[in-house]
Amino acid sequence: MAVAATLACALAPASVSWAQTPTAAVPAATGKPVKMALIESLSGAFANTGEAVYRNIYWAMERVNARGGVALSASAGGARPLALERYDSKGQNEEALSALRAAIDDGAQVILQGNSSATAAVLIEAINKHNEREPNKRVIFLNYSAVDPILTNEKCSFWHFRFDAHADMRMAALMEVMRDDKALKSVYLIGQDYSFGQAVLREAKKQLSAQRPDVTVVGEELHPVGRVKDFAPYAVKIKASGAQAVVTGNWGNDLTLLVKAAREVGYEGSFYTFYGNALGAPAAIGDAGIGKVVAVADWLPNVPGAQSEAFYQAFRERFPKPQDDYVHMRMQLMVEALAQSIERAGSTDPVAVARQMEKASVQLSGQGGSMRAADHQFQQALVVGVMDKKGANGVKFDVEGSGYGFRVVRQIAPAKAQQPHTCTMQRP
Repeated sequence: MAVAATLACALAPASVSWAQTPTAAVPAATGKPVKMALIESLSGAFANTGEAVYRNIYWAMERVNARGGVALSASAGGARPLALERYDSKGQNEEALSALRAAIDDGAQVILQGNSSATAAVLIEAINKHNEREPNKRVIFLNYSAVDPILTNEKCSFWHFRFDAHADMRMAALMEVMRDDKALKSVYLIGQDYSFGQAVLREAKKQLSAQRPDVTVVGEELHPVGRVKDFAPYAVKIKASGAQAVVTGNWGNDLTLLVKAAREVGYEGSFYTFYGNALGAPAAIGDAGIGKVVAVADWLPNVPGAQSEAFYQAFRERFPKPQDDYVHMRMQLMVEALAQSIERAGSTDPVAVARQMEKASVQLSGQGGSMRAADHQFQQALVVGVMDKKGANGVKFDVEGSGYGFRVVRQIAPAKAQQPHTCTMQRP
């Protein structure tokens, strides 16, 4: 059911990195570890996405522990290291709920999940009930990728904090580029058939109607999540529709297989994506994607600036294998926000930590953001990139050794990226 591995031994490095060797001597954290549980797909169709998350969170926790852990007073237990255990949800909601129960029984105080909005929704509901039923064993939920807007609107929870931009925010950022593409007259909408994929298509139609009423939606399709092995029939329909561009929120293998199939049937249109910047997608589409694959993110490796470049190079030094090249700034900021909130709370009590998390404001390597207390939606800059060959202007770094990277064409400030909410927060 659940596979657990501690931070101390689960990912033993082949070489020591900057994150493990602070420049000045730092006393080791000797207090009781703060237990964190990663509940994610670590096997099956989306195992690569779960492992990518694990590497990011592990690296972020290494950095905190390298500086002495979370600084608490002696009366609060002294400096405490962060400890990570991983639980395999196998991409199933019931498995995720079983993993949640196991994690709580194992003493976890922080739950981490994100690679499915449907799973996030059931975890929020379960955590709400658990925290009310067992106030002495409460947990908080940090969400790094589940971006269905409903999670910080109708389903908002005091215990849940989202660190990724939700689907409406991401779509608005993509629309910044689509609005300027005057040659674009027709699009095909395709997505995974669950809450997030449905939200992406719904918002795409809404924003196209408002900002590009001259653009015609010539096709709309939802497909099963993680179960389609051959996207050729979908690609054929996309090509036959005459669509000049595809808009999709697909992620993981559902995106990689889609763009690969499109290339193989000779589709020459553009792809406006939420996640087209990694996990095999650039290599799958090759030269056909140059200038045509667009991706929105909280950060991209080719974001200009020395601090951003040093951050990316440090990650690649830590994880040098090309297939491990998928770093998320938001996950680094999430762990920094957790450490900050524990220190300001002066304890690991979930209520006290959550109250401080509502006020979290963090900076790292020239990037940063702050939590909006009203709905627990992290507010941060967004960027939009266009695929090009490594070495082209603005493309110093490629993706996964593919020879293709993303040139940043839009940088959207937090104030412009934010969206209104309908959350009515119930606080303890």
